[in-house]
Amino acid sequence: MKTVRIGGVPEHFNYAWYLGLKSKAFRTQGINLRWLDCPGGTGEMVQALEDEDIDLAVVLTEGIVKAITDGNQSKIVQTFVQSPLVWGIHVAELSNYLDLSELKNKNAAISRMGSGSHLMAYVNAQQLGWDTEQDLKFKIVKNLDGGVQALTNGIADYFMWEKFTTKPLVDDKIFRCIGECPTPWPCFVIAARKEFIKTSPEVLQTVLDIINKITKNFKSIPEIDQIISNRYGQQQSDVQAWLSKTEWSQDHIDKKTIEAVQEQLMALDIIEQKLPYTALVHLL
Repeated sequence: MKTVRIGGVPEHFNYAWYLGLKSKAFRTQGINLRWLDCPGGTGEMVQALEDEDIDLAVVLTEGIVKAITDGNQSKIVQTFVQSPLVWGIHVAELSNYLDLSELKNKNAAISRMGSGSHLMAYVNAQQLGWDTEQDLKFKIVKNLDGGVQALTNGIADYFMWEKFTTKPLVDDKIFRCIGECPTPWPCFVIAARKEFIKTSPEVLQTVLDIINKITKNFKSIPEIDQIISNRYGQQQSDVQAWLSKTEWSQDHIDKKTIEAVQEQLMALDIIEQKLPYTALVHLL
C-alpha cells in the first residue's frame, strides 16, 4: 500500500476527493490517500510542499506559479477546476464601506504572503486602477476564521475569499460583500513535488485517473446540491448557482494559460521572471 499525502482547502471544490476516500476508490488501487485540510489556503499548501509534508496539492493556479518561480520544487500536473474562481470582496457588516473605491489604501486581510487572497488583492487593485505599490496594505490573518476576527475587530478593512464559501457569513450578517473579482484563468490545479513525480509516476497517474473519473460525473450525482448544502452549511440555491458556474477539468494546463498567468504576475511585480512552460508543468 503506497501512502500519498495531499493537501487542499476544506471547501466544496474538493468534495470529490472526499467521495473518492469514502468509496475506497484509492485504497482498492493500492493507494493510502491521506487528505490534509489546509484552511490557510495556497500559502499553507506551498509551504507544506516545500517542507515535504505533502506530495500533492489542489492549489490556486496563480499561487503555485509564483511559488515555483520563487524556487518551490513542484510542478503542475493537471488543471483541476477549469472555470474562474469568483473572489468576493468583503467588509464587516457594520463597517461604513459601501463602495470598492473606499478601500483604496486600506488594510486587506490575507491568509499569508503568496496566498490567493494576497495575489488577488493585486489583481483587484489593478482592475480598479490603483497604484499597487502605494495603495495596498496587508494584515496576515492565517485563514477564514482569522479574516472574520480581523474585520469584526477592525484590525483589517476588507477580505477577499471565494464568495460561495463566505456566503453563509454574509447571510449571518458578519460580512457584507461589496464586490467581486473573478480570476482571469482556470482557478485550481493539482501540483506535485518533483521528487514524488520522479519516484512514483504510476501512482500519480492512478490518483489522477481516479479523481478525474469522479469529477467528470460530479454534477450528475443524485442530489449533489443538497449534499453539499448540508455538508458545508450553504443555501441550496447558492450551491446550485455555484455548480452552474463551475467546470472541472481532466486535462493538462495549456501553454497559453501559463503564459497569461505569468504575464499578469509580471505586470504586477509579483514575480521577477517568467519560466518556460516545461519548468512549471509536468506532462504525464
